[in-house]
Amino acid sequence: MSPSAITPEGGSESSVSLREVGEFRLIDRVTTDRVQPDTTVLGPGDDSAIVAAADGRVVACTDVLVEGVHFRLDWSSPEQVGRKAAAANLADVAAMGAVPTSLLVGLACPSSTPANQLEQLADGLWAEASSVGAGLVGGDLTSGPVIVVSVTALGSLQGRAPVLRSGARPGDRVAVCGRLGWSAAGLAVLGRGFRSPAALVNAHRVPEPPYAAGPAAADAGATAMIDVSDGLLADLGHLARASGVAVRLRSRSFTVPARLAEIGSALGLDPLRWMLTGGEDHALAATFPEGAELPPDWVEIGAVEAPDDAGRAVTVDGRPYEGDQGWVHFAKS
Repeated sequence: MSPSAITPEGGSESSVSLREVGEFRLIDRVTTDRVQPDTTVLGPGDDSAIVAAADGRVVACTDVLVEGVHFRLDWSSPEQVGRKAAAANLADVAAMGAVPTSLLVGLACPSSTPANQLEQLADGLWAEASSVGAGLVGGDLTSGPVIVVSVTALGSLQGRAPVLRSGARPGDRVAVCGRLGWSAAGLAVLGRGFRSPAALVNAHRVPEPPYAAGPAAADAGATAMIDVSDGLLADLGHLARASGVAVRLRSRSFTVPARLAEIGSALGLDPLRWMLTGGEDHALAATFPEGAELPPDWVEIGAVEAPDDAGRAVTVDGRPYEGDQGWVHFAKS
């Protein structure tokens, strides 16, 4: 990218604001010469995009990331924020058993925001979308007091039946695929003023959802599935209530990674709690029929039972888990 492309005479790339560059010039910079997938019939530049939907159905979801709530630019680069915003939505598409096809992005920010920050954020959105063969097909840019990124993801079921939260049945196996607790551990490290170990800090900055595991689980007969965004216990609670069942987890089925154990010991915190209640790793949790073979990289962690008289949606080793179950929006605002 040539700095002179967005730098007025006498200015430096890092100091030029959106006010100086202008809305449409910036949009041109972040959309021109980008490679779109075959599913994009018409990309950015018109009143609406056109995305092919050969299946006849479109999976759609939206997430909003707010500066100071979901990310901090002193902890994450704009490119990492873009990747994180895309990943949160692409994981939701995968949790339906679908394959992502495209993203729409709404962005609000102060007019004083450096234009190169927004270009880097867009680079992150494009990079994460491209990693799963999706495109960024349109969006909107407006002013606001802080940076707010709203992403809508579209996906294709490719002929599959969608895997809903409401399909779990007593006797099913409960399994997960992807990292658990890494983002929460990274957040704890950052909150103590440290920037290492890098593997954990970067896990908070940019999640690594197992996108392909969603369609694979659907093909393997998964009865219910959910993206772990707010914490495993919290999200399995959503699944259990939607299905009218109880989920019983076994702590012995969780292997605490060495990295989590080491930093947990250093900070005096329980790494298993991060795995059970930490959000933003965007692992996938699903239920499978009893006796079904799990797809590669899925790990069984419990079972589905009929609800008990106490109405406990999720238990660990037969007991309710003490303390927070995961992130609850508005509870601490």
